[in-house]
Amino acid sequence: MKFGGTSVGKPERMHHIVKLVTKEAEIEPAIVVLSALSGTTNTLVEIGELIAKGDRSGAKQAIDKLEAHYLVFVTELVKKEEAVAKAKAIIAEHFEFLNIILKISFSEALSKDILAQGELLSTKLFCAYLEEQGIDHLLLPALEFMTIDSYDEPQIGSIKVKLTQILQQHKDKKLFVTQGYICRNARGEVDNLKRGGSDYSASLIAAAISASVCEIWTDIDGMHNNDPRVVKKTVPIEQMSFDEAAELAYFGAKILHPASIWPAQTYKIPVRLLNTMQPEAKGTLITEEAGSVGVKAVAAKDNIIAIRIKSSRMLLAYGFLRKIFEVFEKYRTPIDMITTSEVAVSLTIDNDANLKEILKELEPFGTVEVDKNQTIISVVGNEISRTEDMVKKLFGSIMNIPVRMVSYGGSPHNISLLISADYKTKMLQQLNKGMFGLD
Repeated sequence: MKFGGTSVGKPERMHHIVKLVTKEAEIEPAIVVLSALSGTTNTLVEIGELIAKGDRSGAKQAIDKLEAHYLVFVTELVKKEEAVAKAKAIIAEHFEFLNIILKISFSEALSKDILAQGELLSTKLFCAYLEEQGIDHLLLPALEFMTIDSYDEPQIGSIKVKLTQILQQHKDKKLFVTQGYICRNARGEVDNLKRGGSDYSASLIAAAISASVCEIWTDIDGMHNNDPRVVKKTVPIEQMSFDEAAELAYFGAKILHPASIWPAQTYKIPVRLLNTMQPEAKGTLITEEAGSVGVKAVAAKDNIIAIRIKSSRMLLAYGFLRKIFEVFEKYRTPIDMITTSEVAVSLTIDNDANLKEILKELEPFGTVEVDKNQTIISVVGNEISRTEDMVKKLFGSIMNIPVRMVSYGGSPHNISLLISADYKTKMLQQLNKGMFGLD
């Protein structure tokens, strides 16, 4: 059971979560994975940046402000004198660390140590409340079992062995609490899972222990058919396949990070997306089975860069595409969409970190054009590329919007369209009406 930052962001929310998890633990043993309190990670990033710039007084101000927030938080979280003293001691320990680092020269490793404080604080404070309530539990430090290799990939085999050993030693326990996001790297230093954070932790843990289900608790009742922030009327999807969920997550559905799905998918662990504020809502069940055929949802992925390489001389030459792909491979930059014609190849990327170097290496192949501020709109559903009238319905919904690229057939579950970001809201609204009949 994983709870995000907004789910633990207020003392009353933590109280509410304890009721949820203790109820579940009565049915079968549960591992609770917690994110940092909402806003904490952003502040810790800011503190790290200020220290890196040498602005120690600015960093000190940010540390003091964050500590004050936590001190107010615990006065509402726990009430008994002993519990309050324990909670304040936890805060003092972690903020003493943050104050000590003000005197140390900044490094990348230190930056990871700073970021880890959020999850360490939330889990320890959560356990302080459990203890006050007399609820039997065990804190599982993620740094003892969650590891990544030199390529930042989780070592699922090692995680499985270490976690199983710890659980074997505590067979009498029904409730466990651990940190999301944080881990140790190949050098044994404190690090983090980067992509997907706490969701990734939960999925990896579920896979490692062969859990009956991996529950991701957020502040929305499951995966919706469209972006609720852009479109007025959306509906939750009851069931979808791992493939559909991965497509949606990859192409912009914010509720889930694409990386967080694969461990559960690989080990066939069902994933449920549930709403902390409405625990009775069905949410979304993600399994190997899609549940139904047809369009399930649309998603938008922003900050896309389109690159077009035009070359009448080389495009049909043997090995041309391979040479282009090698440039992106060299700079570890994934390609989202690709279309080819007789004289040109167009593709999209979502990371401009090495754009300058990539463009320089593409120049010998022909004329290179770049368009920034693009958006990929993905229409996702089970077997939609084989669903009758799908294309007619799709393009009938967006006749007045200029489409730059179309990717169709690469996946039976996804049709993707590249448009200028200026048309994103209009496109999502029109698709909501045309594909789902929702205004």
